[in-house]
Amino acid sequence: MRNDVETISPEKLDLAKIPSRQVSYLTEAEIERILNAPISHSEYNEESNKKWVIKPLRDAAILQTLYGTGLRVTELISLRISDIKIDEKQFSVIGKWNKLRSIFMTTQARDAIREYLSSRTDNSDFLFISLSPNSYGHKISRNSIEDLVKHYANLAWITSKTTPHTLRHSFATSLLRKGADIRSVQALLWHSSITTTQIYTHVDDKYLQKVHELLDTI
Repeated sequence: MRNDVETISPEKLDLAKIPSRQVSYLTEAEIERILNAPISHSEYNEESNKKWVIKPLRDAAILQTLYGTGLRVTELISLRISDIKIDEKQFSVIGKWNKLRSIFMTTQARDAIREYLSSRTDNSDFLFISLSPNSYGHKISRNSIEDLVKHYANLAWITSKTTPHTLRHSFATSLLRKGADIRSVQALLWHSSITTTQIYTHVDDKYLQKVHELLDTI
């Protein structure tokens, strides 16, 4: 219509109904188990191969960073050591749509990264590296991150399908459960539309019950 092309009036068109998006997230108990899994299930010692000293520390740092920052996998694997200010809990990344975004991380994620970096002796600038013989020191792959999360979810006795994005969902859900407002969560996830963030307002019935019980105090 803007270009004077003969067409149907928008008022006569009905938009297709989009089915509700299902969001998978972990309970607090499951989050604790999977974050602890790399260290609690490792059998490394200082006399073992250096790779097996680094691996549980790297894996723990990856899981803590995924959950403690809400990063997407593509953003996580592109991180360089120079991007992180290890004494601070904030750094910046080039995210989706090539936009610079501020990232905040938990104390646990920062401490896990610090311990992991202290075990490294390579010269790679990538924060999370591959430990495979053929690609040691190179940027870790997306598939490796997905396999890693699945592996530790199994060790943590988590029966539901768990992916890196599940940890991002859990990050948002945990914030809302703890009282964060949806606009702040939108900013932390770097969603361009609040509609996208609203999928996380699925918080469980126990939380909704507590909210509803506020009426009893009036």
